[in-house]
Amino acid sequence: MTLPEWRVFADADLLVARLADALAAEAEAAIAARSVFHLVLAGGTTPLALYRALADRRAGDTRWHVWYGDERCRPAEHPERNSVLAEAAWLSASRIPPENRRPIPAERGAQVAATLYGDWLREVPDFDVVLLGMGEDGHTASLFPGHVWGTAADSPDVLAVHDAPKPPSERVSLSAARLGRSRCVWFVIAGAGKREALVKWKSGAALPVSVMRGEQETVVWLDAAAWPEDA
Repeated sequence: MTLPEWRVFADADLLVARLADALAAEAEAAIAARSVFHLVLAGGTTPLALYRALADRRAGDTRWHVWYGDERCRPAEHPERNSVLAEAAWLSASRIPPENRRPIPAERGAQVAATLYGDWLREVPDFDVVLLGMGEDGHTASLFPGHVWGTAADSPDVLAVHDAPKPPSERVSLSAARLGRSRCVWFVIAGAGKREALVKWKSGAALPVSVMRGEQETVVWLDAAAWPEDA
């Protein structure tokens, strides 16, 4: 596991551009080495800007496989679902075939969806890149402070979340252990509202973001607005 590397950019636009460059390079390297690229998507405003940038670049083809770090238990076409937003911003017009785009079936309820997604992931190797956001309380995916994060090596790959402090309370999330089974774990964080959580993270507070590490690299991609002034 790797310690985080903090990369700070002047603004969110530059962050997204550099992140899109890096993601394209990781995909190329993974496909050259293993003929496949497994990517986990995050929800949130800045990741959505990244997906639009990937659409502009016509990123993705039959060798890309797209997964999700978490999902809200909403109807399949609900506009707040991470999968619906990602499809609209990028995936639906991409060359990644529908069978390679694997949304969490959260419309079936947290427990059923967690079981199904866990079954799908059973034969999937370690991810190549996991994209994660961070909430103002230091949560990531749907792993919240004071709740179960699934950090143990024998944790299930997918957790049913029944009491999330943010609505909706019913969610599905990959566990910290499964998210960490990735060559790269990249956090994408922008905006001054994230500064307090970043200060806590850098000071060693026990937060969900603090336990997430990639096998080869852990990078926190930030804009200047999010970076604490005394960092």
